[in-house]
Amino acid sequence: FFLVWSCKPSEPKLIELEIIPFPKLENAAMPSLFASDSNLYISWVTMGNDTTSELYYSNLDSQEQWTTPQLINRGSNWFVNWADFPALVENQGVLLSHILQKSSPETFSYDVKLQVLPKGASQWSLNLPLHQDSTLTEHGFVSMVPYTATSFFTSWLDGRETGGGGHDHAAHAGGPMSIRAAEVDLNGKVLWDELLDAKTCDCCQTSSAITDLGPVVVYRNRSDREIRDIAITRLLDGKWTEPAIIHPDGWEISGCPVNGPKVVAKGSNLLIGWFTAPKGIQQVKFAFSTDAGASFGIPVVIESTGLIGRVDVALLNEDWGVVSWMETKGDQTFLYAAGIDQTGEMGAALQISAVDPSRKSGFPQLEVLAGQVYFAWTEVVGEVKNVRTARIPQEAFLF
Repeated sequence: FFLVWSCKPSEPKLIELEIIPFPKLENAAMPSLFASDSNLYISWVTMGNDTTSELYYSNLDSQEQWTTPQLINRGSNWFVNWADFPALVENQGVLLSHILQKSSPETFSYDVKLQVLPKGASQWSLNLPLHQDSTLTEHGFVSMVPYTATSFFTSWLDGRETGGGGHDHAAHAGGPMSIRAAEVDLNGKVLWDELLDAKTCDCCQTSSAITDLGPVVVYRNRSDREIRDIAITRLLDGKWTEPAIIHPDGWEISGCPVNGPKVVAKGSNLLIGWFTAPKGIQQVKFAFSTDAGASFGIPVVIESTGLIGRVDVALLNEDWGVVSWMETKGDQTFLYAAGIDQTGEMGAALQISAVDPSRKSGFPQLEVLAGQVYFAWTEVVGEVKNVRTARIPQEAFLF
């Protein structure tokens, strides 16, 4: 049991954090969690002493233990990055994952390649193209979610107009970074892809969700005045809406903060979380929408000089969610999580684990399945990295 204090010191809270032993693979990092209706999946990357990277996955068995790791793909020409990492999702028993494959010797020149495992199959279809351009530029920060009964929905940052060759997180040699979306069938074939916004922040994660009205995509926008607030666009009646700023933070920053938003949906309700720092004031914000992203309520704001961000969000039901973030207090950095309801009330902030504040620890993961809230993060001890997973009953986040 751990004694965990809420943001209000008068409200201590005892919780039991159950550690789920993770398969012992050397130098595992960059976990990604995905919960289907009945199963929880995790993918991660291992890197050997040479240039070879390997992408694995596992799922929870009936005993709440991770199954034997299964190799998805390996390669010596991947772009492997702490913030731009592979993920895995499932739809109708079909698994979809992605990797970033180098397209030239330039550092930021790589393509998104899809990996598909058909239902009941033992062999993956490997290195299928997501985007149709052949430019030697940056493509990444992919989000993937189940869409229809026969397809997945994806979004990604696309550098086909940038000219390539460099990446200073401020400006590219050519045009700006853009964001695109595509529908991919269960065989990995792209059915359509479309430009959503021709100018975005360079290297913040994209995030997608499916509402009753259709897909939504959230991302960090980039205005001509270098205001980099969080935007949303929605597919309604076959057309994408004009991108709209979710909350006008007014964060003016000349470089990309590498700290993207996260969104999740049930029905017409959305929960979104993001990091911002207008005028140098570090904040994490969370907000609900009850109309499929057309509007959002007043955000819940966490403000601290130690906020790192790297947020995640999940929904227990349409009206109640769990959010997580990283924050440094004193000389230690922790992964925190809290319950939140659509009225804007937030419960006690629970301290999940100490984490390394550097880029090595990546982006902690959060998912909900069958009354349990699951966490995954990268533990850093010296130069050694390993994935850690744990769970807490969802009652710990109700108030």
